Amino acid sequence: MKGRTHLQKQLFELQDITYRDFHSKLIPNIDKKRVIGIRVPVLRSFARQYAKTEDVTAFLQELPHFYYEENNLHMMLITAMKDYEECLKEVKHFLPYIDNWATCDFSEPKCFRKHKQELLPEIQLWIASDETYTIRYGIGMLMRLFLDEDFSVEYLEMVAGIQSEEYYVNMMIAWYYATALAKQWNAAIVYVEEHRLSDWVHHKTIQKAVESYRITQEQKEYLRSLR
Repeated sequence: MKGRTHLQKQLFELQDITYRDFHSKLIPNIDKKRVIGIRVPVLRSFARQYAKTEDVTAFLQELPHFYYEENNLHMMLITAMKDYEECLKEVKHFLPYIDNWATCDFSEPKCFRKHKQELLPEIQLWIASDETYTIRYGIGMLMRLFLDEDFSVEYLEMVAGIQSEEYYVNMMIAWYYATALAKQWNAAIVYVEEHRLSDWVHHKTIQKAVESYRITQEQKEYLRSLR
């Protein structure tokens, strides 16, 4: 507890009230009293230094955290881990405690890129979860790691099979398909043409794709015609 109190004191020293008031509006499901208000670059800098201390191991086990920034710090520490097995263990330990989209959406751990095939079964389990942010994290990993040279059409089907009423799940599905349209147009466009997604996800996918600079004007016009 002493370590936790000391860490929280350090985090409050980085507080930016104006940023807190702005950013807390972007995570409406998080009580404002749980938001300290630390800009991401500032927290990243702190995380790099904190990772070198002896307090890290205890912090990673002290779940749940109270402050939003503690969760973000936790995710930053995980994504910096170089050992795949250790990183995966910590991700699986932390996922049930993620309670907002911003913490969920940090970039993938770099070590994941060297272990994609090992990671794939884990992604499938995350996507099959009944936890909103575990599902979202799984879709995010599939989007970031498997839409380029390791792409397979079965992954599109995997995401299309997700049935959820959760806004933050459906928003991620739309983000996934909008990105797929930018990177794997021929395979992904079929899901829009044949309306294989729910109405809400279908329209949100088109909206996000049309807003993307990676989609050509000709493609955007065609997508508009599929609304």
